[in-house]
Amino acid sequence: MATDTLKSTTGASGASAVRRLLLDNGALTALIALVIAMSALSGDFLTTDNLLNIGVQAAVTAILAFGVTFVIVSAGIDLSVGSVAALSATVLAWMATSQGVPVWIAVILAVATGIACGLVNGVLISYGKLPPFIATLAMLSVGRGLSLVISQGSPIAFPESVSHLGDTLGGWLPVPVLVMVVMGLITALILGRTYIGRSMYAIGGNEEAARLSGLRVKKQKLAIYALSGLFAAAAGIVLASRLSSAQPQAAQGYELDAIAAVVIGGASLAGGTGKASGTLIGALILAVLRNGLNLLSVSAFWQQVVIGVVIALAVLLDTLRRKAEATPVAAGAGAPGGRGKQAATYIIAAVVAAAVVGAMSFLHNGSSSSATKKVGLSLSTLNNPFFVQIKSGAQQEAKKLGVDLTVTDAQNDASQQANQLQNFTSSGLGSIIVNPVDSDAAGPAVRSANKAGIPVVGVDRGVNKADTAALVASDNIAGGKLGAKAMAEKLGGKGKIVILQGLAGTSASRERGAGFAEGLKAYPGIEVVARQPADFDRTKGLDVMTNLLQAYPDIQGVFAENDEMALGAVKALGSKAGTSVSVIGFDGEPDGLKAVKDGTMYASVAQQPKELGRIAVENALNAAEGKTVEKTVMVPVKVVTKENVAGFGG
Repeated sequence: MATDTLKSTTGASGASAVRRLLLDNGALTALIALVIAMSALSGDFLTTDNLLNIGVQAAVTAILAFGVTFVIVSAGIDLSVGSVAALSATVLAWMATSQGVPVWIAVILAVATGIACGLVNGVLISYGKLPPFIATLAMLSVGRGLSLVISQGSPIAFPESVSHLGDTLGGWLPVPVLVMVVMGLITALILGRTYIGRSMYAIGGNEEAARLSGLRVKKQKLAIYALSGLFAAAAGIVLASRLSSAQPQAAQGYELDAIAAVVIGGASLAGGTGKASGTLIGALILAVLRNGLNLLSVSAFWQQVVIGVVIALAVLLDTLRRKAEATPVAAGAGAPGGRGKQAATYIIAAVVAAAVVGAMSFLHNGSSSSATKKVGLSLSTLNNPFFVQIKSGAQQEAKKLGVDLTVTDAQNDASQQANQLQNFTSSGLGSIIVNPVDSDAAGPAVRSANKAGIPVVGVDRGVNKADTAALVASDNIAGGKLGAKAMAEKLGGKGKIVILQGLAGTSASRERGAGFAEGLKAYPGIEVVARQPADFDRTKGLDVMTNLLQAYPDIQGVFAENDEMALGAVKALGSKAGTSVSVIGFDGEPDGLKAVKDGTMYASVAQQPKELGRIAVENALNAAEGKTVEKTVMVPVKVVTKENVAGFGG
C-alpha cells in the first residue's frame, strides 16, 4: 500500500514538474511544437539551406527586438525602431556614396544616428514627460520622413565593403546570423551582469520605488532608449546589407514584429520581466511561422491572421503561467541553481529538436520528386487589382499546363520579398517568377537562385545585378511618355496639372514618373504645379487630391501613376472629373477601365496584367525544362480612352 502511494505521489510530482517546465518555458515549447508541425507538413522545411534561411530571416527582427527588450523590461515602449533602422542605413549609404565619406566614418555616423534618435526619445520621455507611446510614435514619423528626404525617395546603393554583412562565411554560414548571436550575447550580458541592466528591472518593477532607492531614473531612461536606437541602427545596417541597398521604406511595421517577439519570448508589457534568450526564441517563432507558411503556400493574408493568433496565445500562456505561480526569473537573479535548471532546459530542448530533425528527415527521405513543374511566384503586393490580375493570369496558365504554382505577397516590403525568394530557392523549385518590389533589392536573392541553378523570370519589372532567364514586362517609361502625350493632346498643349506619385522608392513609380517627365518636354505649355506621393493607394489618392485642390483649384489635368490613385482623384474632383479636369491613370485595371467608359477618367495607360502572368508562367516552365526562351518579352501598352475601351480585353 505504501509502495502504491509512493508511486502515485511520484507520478503526480513528475506530471506537475513537466507541467511547470512547459509553463515556465512556453515560448521554447511553442518553438519546438512549431518545428515538429512544419517538419511533418513540409518535406522542404528541415533542410540545411532552409534552416539557415530561417536564421537569416529572424536576424533583423531579433536585433531590433533585443533593443526593444531593454525598453519593455523598464516598462516602456519603442515604436520608432523600424524607422530608425531605415534612417541609419540611409545615412550610411548616402554618406559613403553621394558625399564621398570614408566607409568606416559613414558606419560610425549611421550608428550615431540611431543613438541620437534614441536619446531624443529618452529626453522627450524623461524630461518632456511625454508618454513613451507618443514620443516614439513621433520619432517613427520623423525618422521615416528624414530617410525619404535624404534619399529623395529612391534606394541608395550600399557600399560593397559593408554589403558583405549580408554574405556568408565559408560559403554557408550567414553573417546576419552571427551578428544576431553577438547582439543577443551583448543583450544578455547587459541585462544580467551590469548596473544598468539591474536598473531596468527595478524601474520596470516599480519606478517610484526605484527612484526612492537612489536610482537616477531619468538618466537611466536616456541610456535605455539610446541602447534601443543603437540596436535599431545595427539592424538597419544588416537589413540594407542583405538587400545591397538602403531602402527609405525599409523595415515598415518591423517595430510591431520586434515588440511581438519580446512578448512571445515571455516579457511583460507591464515591465520588470524579460530576457535575451526569450526574445531570440520569440523572433525565431515568427520566422519559422512565416517560412513554414510560405512553404505550405498559405496566403499572406492568412499568415497575418495566424501570427496574430500566436501572439494572443503567447500572452494567454503567460497569464496561465502567472496563475500557476510559475514566476519568471529575471536575468541575473533567481533561486540558487536557477541558471543550471535553465541550461538543462535548453539542453533538453536541443536533444528534442535533434530527434525531431532526424525523425522527420527519415520520414521525408526520398519523398521529393522532380520539381520541374513546381513554380514560385513572388508578387510585390496583392493589395492592388493590377497585381491580382497578374496572379489570376498566372494561375489560369498554371492550371492549363499542370504546373504547381505557389504565390506569395511581399506587401511592398523588399526584405520580405527577399525572404520569400530564399524560401523558394531552398525548396528546390523548378523555376521562380518575381515581380520585384525594387529591382536592386531583389538582386541578392535572385543571385542565390542563380547559384542553385534555378531559372528566374522577371514579370512587370526587371532585376538588377542578377541573371534572369526572361523578363516579361510592359515598358513603364514608354507608358509614361504615352500618358504625357495623351494629356497634352487633351489639353491642347497647355494647362496646369498635378502628378500623383506612387510608393516612394519603387521602380514602377520612378520609371512611370521619369517617362511622363520626359514626354512633357515636348509640350512646354503644360505646367506641373505639384507632385505628391499617394503610395499607389485609392484612399490616399482621395486625401492628397482633396488637399491639392485647396491650393490649386484651377488645374486642368491629373496624371496618376496607377489607376487606384486616379480613382481616388476622381472621387475628390467630383463633378469636375471628366469635365473641367482630365484624369489619366496607369495600368488598365477593371475599375479604371469602367471609369474611362463612364467618362470620369479621360484615359488609362493600359497594360495587360493577365497576359503578363500567363506569359511569365509559360516562360518559367520552358526555362525549367531547359528550353530556349526569349530574354525579353514585351507586352504592348496602349492608351485606352472612351473611344477604344470597348475593344480592350485587359
